[in-house]
Amino acid sequence: MLPDVKAASLKRLSYIEGHLSGVRKMLESDQYCVDILKQTYAVRRAIEKLEGLLLEGHLHTCVVEGIKGGREDAVVAELKDLYVLANK
Repeated sequence: MLPDVKAASLKRLSYIEGHLSGVRKMLESDQYCVDILKQTYAVRRAIEKLEGLLLEGHLHTCVVEGIKGGREDAVVAELKDLYVLANK
């Protein structure tokens, strides 16, 4: 994993963890449901951004190396599996 991708991913993960903690506190203090849902949507978007960072890093490193190393079929199969999983 590229160092900058790792650092950005860890930073985003810390943000997500903090946001989830905030959602828990909102639930515990009986906050308005719509406000809680807005926060869960924000968490979902943050997770999607994390996934984008990780995927981009994977494409620039592991995929390129796999194709150069003659593992085209395995690399394509992995990407297809990720696509299927993401669209379930």
